Amino acid sequence: MNISDINIYPIKSLAGVTVDSALVEDRGLQFDRRWMLVDWKRKFITQREVPRMAAVKIAVVGDGLTASIDGNTIAIPAHPATGKTATVKIWSSSVKAEFYPDEINHWFSNLLETGCRLVLMPETTKRKVNPFYAVRRFEDTVSFADGYPFLLIGEGSLEELNSRLERPVPMNRFRPNFVVAGSEPFAEDDWRRIRIGSSEFYVVKPCGRCVITTVDQATGKIDGKDPLKTLSTFRNRNGKVLFGQNLIAHATGGTIRNGDDVEVLERK
Repeated sequence: MNISDINIYPIKSLAGVTVDSALVEDRGLQFDRRWMLVDWKRKFITQREVPRMAAVKIAVVGDGLTASIDGNTIAIPAHPATGKTATVKIWSSSVKAEFYPDEINHWFSNLLETGCRLVLMPETTKRKVNPFYAVRRFEDTVSFADGYPFLLIGEGSLEELNSRLERPVPMNRFRPNFVVAGSEPFAEDDWRRIRIGSSEFYVVKPCGRCVITTVDQATGKIDGKDPLKTLSTFRNRNGKVLFGQNLIAHATGGTIRNGDDVEVLERK
């Protein structure tokens, strides 16, 4: 088995960026979900509420980003430099974030047609992983991702799902960080600890899926009820529709490269 695709999602719920390699950090891959859009109540916004977010393309430029949609592009510096900080809400977490200047907020608000502000998670913010699934209780941290630092899916799992769909869907509907080639369908369900290249990861929790899987990631429009509807017929566990596995790194500092071998060190 090997890694066939590596993806990061610098601004939560906007388009992903496919990379050849990525540095493993405690909160996830470098640049992954370090930025986020919030509403005027400082609550996170995703494709669940604004599907059009998927159509905003992101590029990493140095330590900063560019965002573009419908021919409009804006540069986003690595740090806001506004001095404005406040607590923002993401699921059950309340964390301190830095706010970008109004010109950037207006750009996103106008093009997404919803009032929003861009925030950065500073290095000093430590958002904790659910301690029930943490490897190092109360110490494991995560970025603005829904709950865990890394998400892995096997190509075989998508192939099995697509064999049940009238219209196949691409892997980007599920927004994984790591895609594995050469594994059997849903083989990742049975993994407890794996090695990717020289980095080890704990497989801590299956990923419960939501309506974002029905959003066409190229157009930013909802595309029917699948694949979520079909997934629910054979991947429903205790009311959760499961697809993919959440990971926590054993150690940070390693680099994952496209083509790296994937080895199962321990099974459940």
